[in-house]
Amino acid sequence: MDKKPDLRGRTALVTGGNSGLGLEVARGLARRGARLLLPVRDTERGQQAVAALTATCPQAQISLLALDLASLESVSACAQAVAQQTDRLDFLINNAGVMAPAHRLETHDGFELQFGVNHLGHFALTAALRPLLEAADGGGTVVTVASLAAGRNTLHFDDLQSRHRYSPFGAYQQSKLANLLFSLELARRAAENGWNLHARAAHPGWASTAILANGQGATLPAPLGRIEQTLGGAVLRIMGQSAARGAEPLLYAALSPDARDGEYYGPQGAGERHGRPGPARIPPTARKPSLAARLWDISERLTSTSMG
Repeated sequence: MDKKPDLRGRTALVTGGNSGLGLEVARGLARRGARLLLPVRDTERGQQAVAALTATCPQAQISLLALDLASLESVSACAQAVAQQTDRLDFLINNAGVMAPAHRLETHDGFELQFGVNHLGHFALTAALRPLLEAADGGGTVVTVASLAAGRNTLHFDDLQSRHRYSPFGAYQQSKLANLLFSLELARRAAENGWNLHARAAHPGWASTAILANGQGATLPAPLGRIEQTLGGAVLRIMGQSAARGAEPLLYAALSPDARDGEYYGPQGAGERHGRPGPARIPPTARKPSLAARLWDISERLTSTSMG
């Protein structure tokens, strides 16, 4: 079991840490001695995650916080709660996500659910936590989780909220491209403005997690939903990898001495679907600084935040 680097005395926040990739990332950080802040929507599921983590990491220090990324009010309250728990944040793992609900859904603030949760919620959370990240020795590290899906769409600025046309996977792809663009732009602005933080992006390849069950399959009528979840899970298991393996690129981006700001990491196997972690291909669309800058400006306006 790899326990390097030693993270004792360091604090990490992982969104979506109660299951799947987030739980495995949290486990990897706890094994190395990090104190964990786990913001969750469901307290009961959060307590189950704490029990699972302490079963394998008995010495783990874990604090549950309340967070609903579909509510900007909740994001703000969570950031305030984090500031009451710690005076610095060494790692922020922007992991939680929603994948392809069959019908268009909205956040509490009226955003399309996937764009609102996957991108805007994390954008607002990162902005609110920036002072704590900059207070960390050597600067806190922000890892934003994108997806192979990020390379299969563009940003539809004339309909970011998918009000005129909703495609379950199209909206998911757009939100994941936004995650990647945000991470690259955060790294660029941090370097340009001298912010004491680090920004990297990562993707898990094809990881077998509950995100399918919580997405399109969960919104389809039975028995279609069960079929969708079963088939999707089978494909991921056969052609992809476990959640634990899928978490490795995220941990690599956060912890590896070879990881660099403004870079993207993922599995090194065929199609980046599975395998050991390393550099990932950045899709051409994500390499457009003008697109990233426009998304940043719109995200600040939509979330009423200013990160500079």
